[in-house]
Amino acid sequence: MKKICTYFVWLGCFLLSILGLTSCERKTADVEDAIMVYYLSKNEMKVEARPYEVKATKIEDQIEELLQCLSVNSEKMEYKAPLSMGFSVLKMEYQDSRVLLDVDEAYRDLPTTTEILIRAALVRTLTQLEDVTYVEITIKGEPLYDCVGELVGLMNKEQFIDNDGNEINTYELTRVKLYFANETGDKLICASREKHYSTNTPLERFVIDELLMGPSGQMDGIYPCINPETKVINVTTKDGICYVNLDSSFLTVVGNVSTEVSVYAIVNSLAELKHISKVQILINGEVNETIGTAMFERNLDYVTTLDSETK
Repeated sequence: MKKICTYFVWLGCFLLSILGLTSCERKTADVEDAIMVYYLSKNEMKVEARPYEVKATKIEDQIEELLQCLSVNSEKMEYKAPLSMGFSVLKMEYQDSRVLLDVDEAYRDLPTTTEILIRAALVRTLTQLEDVTYVEITIKGEPLYDCVGELVGLMNKEQFIDNDGNEINTYELTRVKLYFANETGDKLICASREKHYSTNTPLERFVIDELLMGPSGQMDGIYPCINPETKVINVTTKDGICYVNLDSSFLTVVGNVSTEVSVYAIVNSLAELKHISKVQILINGEVNETIGTAMFERNLDYVTTLDSETK
């Protein structure tokens, strides 16, 4: 009997040690290669991170291991696991640095802010793996659209900016005015866009990113006015002047849009923000002769309306 008891004590200790190694809540601050697994805060207003050491070696197994972590709530309910919010993952596929998560219809019932934070947690966690660049969510095989009808599509880590490495800021709903080209490319048409954005992202950078995305597919009569291949190096504002630093792709216009229209699409859109009065556009950190050295102010001479265009 004593030997049997000793056996079960040993077995219990062994199982506990295994559980300790596989628990997603295990403290791994002393592990240099620990991955930060992101969870929703208790009030579902931000995303918080916990360190975790991935044990699998194959990429598919690593993804499955992290998805398991993202499904388990804290025992003390210190945070909420993003994959335990009332919906189910029907399928996971990995191909060419992309992770596809197909979820059930219950995903559509999530509150808007919660849904955005779930996406942030999934993307920030999975893209830490060396072989994962993008994450995409579909609902029973159908594309995911956000609260204003925009296609979400492939998501990368740049879309969800880290705050201090341990949390991602809350998301706020904002309405901005953006200027896009008319059909002939010689005028601008103003369009409002309402969207959630990370409060850790400067609003002026959000405006530039939205301009690069182009007009919503739901709006007829307006067209892209900035080369979508343009890369944003940085956007900073000081003393009411917004400095927009772009790469040279900006100089290659799209369609029949003139350089002036592209410039004032940026200037007029940024000037809609109360704290910006002038805009300086730089190419690779320097002023460019094609654009000019001046600091631009709002210019409504380039602006028309959809009603005027259809007459």
